[in-house]
Amino acid sequence: MKKVTFSAFAVILFLVSVLSVYAQEMNPEAAKLYNAGNEKLKAGNYGAAITHYEDALKIQQDYRIFYQKGISQRKAGKLQDAKVTFEECIKLKSDFDGAYNALGGVLFSMGNLNEAVSNFEKVLQISTNNNTKNTVKKNLAKAYAKLGTNEISGGNSSKAIEYLTKSIEYDNYDAAYLSLAKLYSETGNYDKSLTASESAMKYRSSISKGGPYYYMGIAYKFKGDTQKAKEMFNNAKADPQYKKTAEYELTLLQ
Repeated sequence: MKKVTFSAFAVILFLVSVLSVYAQEMNPEAAKLYNAGNEKLKAGNYGAAITHYEDALKIQQDYRIFYQKGISQRKAGKLQDAKVTFEECIKLKSDFDGAYNALGGVLFSMGNLNEAVSNFEKVLQISTNNNTKNTVKKNLAKAYAKLGTNEISGGNSSKAIEYLTKSIEYDNYDAAYLSLAKLYSETGNYDKSLTASESAMKYRSSISKGGPYYYMGIAYKFKGDTQKAKEMFNNAKADPQYKKTAEYELTLLQ
């Protein structure tokens, strides 16, 4: 499966990241520092942005300042610091969906997948924005897919299938479908492998074509449709990653 990084979870962060404020909404001095921090963040100067937000927080503890500070820390690669900052943001505003999503993304990057899932699911519980919910469903799909691949590495196929199935319930994630196609193929469930492969191809965005074609070929081979199997393996061999295995399968079908 294609490696998933925190950037995959950044979509809705910046829909709410430039929360410009005015004196009537925040202490004027804190607001001035906050907006200066936003400018530094926008310019990519994360260290300076963090300093401005920290100075603003000395004047006023505001959830928006914590949120922007957390964004800056995440961008600077300071994941543990960002985690703590987003948690402080949530303490001040427990219904802020953006903070839960941001915290979920940081936790994902730290490898705390179950905690990431909990925070993403919290967004679905409290958000009233359908665009935000749809984005977080994609985040959940990636998190559950990663849990699934971890179970594959640990040799627990049944648990992996459980997580991967959960992934595609949230979003038509091509990599999760491909992992399911492989697992079903390995466990001899060729009908399900074929269905998963077809879905991986239909929703393909992050994977190459070779994988779905290859597992469709395997499915057709064991279902007794040699002609379709050859067709799929010939398609798969155009992908360097699957070229050798597809060619090998074709030699077996001569």
